[in-house]
This record gives sequence, structure tokens and C-alpha cells, in this order.
Amino acid sequence: MHLPTRSVLHGVVAVTLLAAGTAACTYRNADASSGGQGAPAARTGGGAELVDGSRTKIALVPGGAHPYFQPWKTAVATAEKTYKLGDVTFDETAEWDQQKQNNLLSTLAARGYNAFGVFGVSPTDINTTFADLKSQGFAVASLGSCPAGGQDEADFCLSTNVELAAYKAAKAAIEAMGGKGALVHLTGNNVDANTQLRIKGVARAVKESGGKVRLLQTITDIDKDLQTAQKAVSDLLAAKGSQVQGIVATAYNPAVAAADAVRASGSTAKVIAIDDDAKILDAIKQGAVAATVVQNPVGQAEIGAWALALLQTEQCTMRSPGTEVDSGSFVVDQADVADYDKERQAKTARLKTEFADKVLRCG
Repeated sequence: MHLPTRSVLHGVVAVTLLAAGTAACTYRNADASSGGQGAPAARTGGGAELVDGSRTKIALVPGGAHPYFQPWKTAVATAEKTYKLGDVTFDETAEWDQQKQNNLLSTLAARGYNAFGVFGVSPTDINTTFADLKSQGFAVASLGSCPAGGQDEADFCLSTNVELAAYKAAKAAIEAMGGKGALVHLTGNNVDANTQLRIKGVARAVKESGGKVRLLQTITDIDKDLQTAQKAVSDLLAAKGSQVQGIVATAYNPAVAAADAVRASGSTAKVIAIDDDAKILDAIKQGAVAATVVQNPVGQAEIGAWALALLQTEQCTMRSPGTEVDSGSFVVDQADVADYDKERQAKTARLKTEFADKVLRCG
């Protein structure tokens, strides 16, 4: 990891960044599909046990390079062995460009891949890509991000409910702040539909404070890279550090930058971060970061690959094409940082049962 810019912070600041894990408060890890732990993969009922995946070749294709997608590599490789798939690959373009991603998908199709899990570069244009892939007889999943506008031409979308995750992060920030004060929101690309949903989630949590918490500033477009985020956090703390009691970061690079900047400054800031970067987890253990909200990229790749294989082999069909499913988000604090992944694994098991019982029609 690159070292963040060192900044001096005056006053008490609670920094909240978004990542995944378990937590004690009910609101933190509640989701729409709560309930008992689902059955293990090999024992899923309802005809959703893959019979022969040897002809299924799955490609997982992010919109570009980003640390968030790295768990997809190992998860899809594991799925290949578990389900005896014909082949799997993880491929990404060097730049976040929809046309370049389309070209990559065409190349992969020409190489024989017939099922695709895609994080689209452009939420407004990706449906055209999905429709083209579907017209060629391929199974398609929108993984990690759903298209904008409420319509999905992929078979299904398995993604974090980003509005809910941001809401959880902001609630955790407000709790760390003692329920009052000024909050700053650090996030990603302003034109991204997901960013707008995150802004909405944070605003909802602030509104629920009944005026005790004020949203001082929302800073967008700082998730391009770590250096961009470092400069933004440094400038924020230099200009407004004494006014800020909380920072909620709902994007990866701002989360890492804020966690490091607060720790380096010697501030008493309370930090909650996004995802489970090793630096953030270490900071939680040391008490420099209060919590993080982690997502479930492993579950997206594991369940996504399994469902794609069932669809491509025509063993199953979609009950409702274009269904959106929340892959989960979890607040992790010092009390559960050592074993938070158990909750994520349990959520993944529940996702498998949800797909078998409610999303897919098999048999």
C-alpha cells in the first residue's frame, strides 16, 4: 500500500469508512434476506445442484483494475474445481472504458467463454452490452453493480445494496460521534449511479438524527486512485479539521486515505472504513479505526459462477429475469474483527438458498 499524506487534525473527529463484517447493533447487519444459515453448496435442494458444468466456461470481467475485485480471482478458481466447470477466467481492461470492456467481452466469447459475470463500466450503457451477449445465447450476470434505471438485461444482478451499506456506515459514524456534530462524506465518481445511492443512504442516516448531526460536506470524485484520495483528505483536515466530528467514506481509496491520515496525525478521531484492506483491519485492532463496513465480493463470484453455470446448461431458468439480489454488507468493529468473515460466509450460504428457492426455477 502507498503511504498516505500526513495531515494534522485539530479537535476530535470521528471518521467512518465503509467495509464488511459483523456487528452487535441490529441496524448494522440487518438485511432483507435475514434468517437461518443456508445449506452448503453441494446440498442445495430444489434441483439447483449442478449436474454437469464441463461445457460451461465462465469469464468474470470487472470494469477495470480495482482492489475490490481481487477476491473474484480466487473465488471463481475455487468454483471451477467445486463444480467441475470447463474453464474460468478473470480478465479486466487497463482503463475504465465501456468500449474497451465490450471489445474484451467479444474476444472472450470468440475464445469459447459462454457465461459472463460483468461489472459494467457505464451503468447507463451496460444494458446494451448485456442484451448483445444474451442474443448470442450466453448466460449473463451483472456482478458488483446493477445497471442504472431499474432495468437489467442480464439474467440477474448480484451486488451490494450500496444505499443500505452507506446508511449502515453513516449510522456507525454517528454512533462513534456520540450522536451529534458535523459529518463529512467522502465518496467516488459523482456521475456513477451507485455514488448517488450512497449519498442518499448517508443523507437518510443524517436526517434520522433529528438535527443533531449536520452534513458539513460531501466530497466526490476521489476514488480514482490513492493519491487523489490522500490529497482530498489532507486538504479537508487542513481546512476544516476543527469543524468535523465525523467522516464517512463510502469508497475504497478515500477510506484507506482517511484511516491513515487520522492515525498519522495523532488525532483522537474515530474511524469506520470500507472493505477489509489489511491496513484498515490492523487499525481497528489498534483502536485507530472504530469500524469498517465490508462487502461480499467472494460471495458475488462464488454464487454468481454457480448460478451462471446452472443457467448456461439450461438446468435452471430465471423466475424473473433481471432480478436484483443484495450480496450483503456488514459492520466490523474491534469486538469482531478477528472472526467477521464467519458472518460473510453465512450470508453467502443464505444467498445460495435464496437463489435455489426464490431466484432460479430448476428441475
